[in-house]
Amino acid sequence: MADATPPDNTRRRALRNGFLFGGMALAGVLIVLYAWNLPPFHSAVESTENAMVQGQVTLISPQLSGYVVEVDVQDFQRVRQGQLMFRIDDRIYAQRLEQARAQLQAQQAALANYAQSRSSAGASIGQNQAALANAAAQEQKSAADLRRVQALAADGSLSMRELDAARAAHAQTTAAVAQARATLDIARQNFKTVGVNRGSLEAAVANAQAALRLAEIDMSNTRVMAPRDGQLGQVAVRLGAYVNAGAQLTALVPPQPWVVANMKETQMANVRVGQPVTFSVDALDGATLRGAVERISPATGAEFSVLPPDNATGNFVKITQRIPVRISVDSGQELAARLAPGMSVVVRIDTSGKGRK
Repeated sequence: MADATPPDNTRRRALRNGFLFGGMALAGVLIVLYAWNLPPFHSAVESTENAMVQGQVTLISPQLSGYVVEVDVQDFQRVRQGQLMFRIDDRIYAQRLEQARAQLQAQQAALANYAQSRSSAGASIGQNQAALANAAAQEQKSAADLRRVQALAADGSLSMRELDAARAAHAQTTAAVAQARATLDIARQNFKTVGVNRGSLEAAVANAQAALRLAEIDMSNTRVMAPRDGQLGQVAVRLGAYVNAGAQLTALVPPQPWVVANMKETQMANVRVGQPVTFSVDALDGATLRGAVERISPATGAEFSVLPPDNATGNFVKITQRIPVRISVDSGQELAARLAPGMSVVVRIDTSGKGRK
């Protein structure tokens, strides 16, 4: 018959098992407290993995339609502001530009001819004034002749035939005065008409100048230039292809990226603009870079979504919202040049740092 286990060994084994179980339970509690960032593991550093590098990516598109006759860039090439990237066939736009220039010259010539027309109209007024004065003098002479003939005819010195001829001559000169006065009025109205046409001619010249500027703009738009320094994405157009206005040719990524961290609303109590930030970049083997809180979104991300949530339906479930925080990247960091929009990062905001409230 086997010997029974000594009581001391049993007690030691039970004690050891109790310590082991208690240690495991304590470790589990500590892990839960750490995971939920609860005391004694509460930290002033707020972190999130919901963060990405962003940048002002510009989509390059032409303002005109036409065939691409020149492609001077390649995929992922670095360009400088004002550098030629693409050129669209400009033959039609060149002819429109020449047409606009010719139209402007024609309108300017018409405006220049206005001065001559005005001088001619003024001279016509002077001529008709002289004709009216001459007709008035002839009328006065015929009236005097008629009075003398009437006096002579009264005493029988002249016949009635001569009296009738004098009366007819006076009537003719009177009609000539009326005709000269009407002709003078017509000349004056023509002078006013020429003056009114000046505004129309000046408007026509301004319209032709505007059309010329539009043609020049269209001509310049056949050359697609880089709007700023940066690096291109994939070039989606090839030589000889026909492109429509607004078609995406490529994308331009500027060299100034930033980070947007979507923080939980429960993490935002102590986050302030200006607080220091560190973030690790997945694409750089977890390398850590420095930055600072630059701006905080005025609303949660849900408010900017295409279909915002409707909490008045009666099926409301409370979900922790995310508030975007823009983080600038400190200068002087060698790895910062390798940041590219779309990269995933892990952000840590030190809320104990001083910031602007």
